[in-house]
Amino acid sequence: AARCIECKNKPCMKGCPVHVKIPEFIHLLKEGNIKAAYDKIAEDSNLPAICGRVCPQEDQCEKYCIRGIKGEPVSIGALERFVGDWGMANHAFNANRAPSNGKKVAVVGAGPSGLTCASDLAKLGYDVTIFEAFHKPGGVLIYGIPEFRLPKGLVGDEIKELEKLGVKFEMNVLVGKSMTVDELLKEDGFSAIFIGSGAGLPSFMNVPGENLNGVYSANEYLTRSNLMKAYDPNSPTPIKRGGKVAVVGAGNVAMDAARTALRLGADEAIIVYRRGREEMPARHEESENAEEEGVKVMLLTAPLEVLGNEDYKVTGLRCQKMELGEPDASGRRRPVPVKGSEFTLDVNTVVVAIGQSPNPLIRSTTPDLQTQKWGGIIVDEATMATSKQGVYAGGDAVTGAATVILAMGAGKTAAHAIDEYLKK
Repeated sequence: AARCIECKNKPCMKGCPVHVKIPEFIHLLKEGNIKAAYDKIAEDSNLPAICGRVCPQEDQCEKYCIRGIKGEPVSIGALERFVGDWGMANHAFNANRAPSNGKKVAVVGAGPSGLTCASDLAKLGYDVTIFEAFHKPGGVLIYGIPEFRLPKGLVGDEIKELEKLGVKFEMNVLVGKSMTVDELLKEDGFSAIFIGSGAGLPSFMNVPGENLNGVYSANEYLTRSNLMKAYDPNSPTPIKRGGKVAVVGAGNVAMDAARTALRLGADEAIIVYRRGREEMPARHEESENAEEEGVKVMLLTAPLEVLGNEDYKVTGLRCQKMELGEPDASGRRRPVPVKGSEFTLDVNTVVVAIGQSPNPLIRSTTPDLQTQKWGGIIVDEATMATSKQGVYAGGDAVTGAATVILAMGAGKTAAHAIDEYLKK
């Protein structure tokens, strides 16, 4: 903390989606006032202990740190994690809320975006109910990010603080199936709705053999392990253990899946990625941690077919070597097949981690909700308002799979906009 020079123009704040007052909380930390530092972060961030662990600080606040020009930036993420953990251990959460205004707001999804929006609205005096499809709240924080990266006790503590604010949780409710957005507005008396339902629809490779026993989407693999406790040998949740595991993709989710495979007893976990190391979308820290733990990385390799036996079980992954050509629309160099380079990886489990998109259930049951062709809900970025009056959306349901802190930023923006809308 002492390395922070407390720049007057605060460039680090420019990189924070929720605009945490970074120099101010670090100044309080330098003075030894951890409680005040926690309160300062909590003015803008609802989940400091979580963000300190999973935010890509190297591409956000630390990227703009002046100290980083001629050396290492101030370790803002580690400092936030320390202060957040102190706050959790000392129950420093401020549960003060304004008097009830009698207005009801529904939040769809108990992930980081929904939790943030609900918290901010509850503090303003709204009667907030969160509808969550799973049996536990937390969204990707619970089902997607493994325990070794984000202890679930921290998420549970954050949920308890929301309950102290009066936020109600309705679990095992699938909006679009159990009830529709229109029913919430017209029959259940909600004045506004925030949709933070995430991106739970996995993408697949569209190669032969993807329907074999032993092929998982990363979503399913991590949900079985994290939320449904398949990591416990006594759990009734089935999951493939041991053997050799190929994880297709090289983002943070792929790294989580590969590290989880090792913890489930895999003899070998291999990242299979069709581009080079520089194009890997995972945070450097995540890929480095994975390789330190023994995960192997096979670059410039594209899967062609999942191989199986007469019992429909995976026996291998047929692949082809690639080389990088001209940049594509994303700016990354396009992988081009190398003729005659096919080979087979000896694996018995394949985890596909090449992205996911929003579940189509809400958009298919809400005709006047405008969406992108790929499924993302269209919003006004200044307010997160959708095409449907009184309905707002944010997080992965709008952007596709992104970061926790970006989802939180959308939740905060929407909460402010909902408050302004309902005051009229």
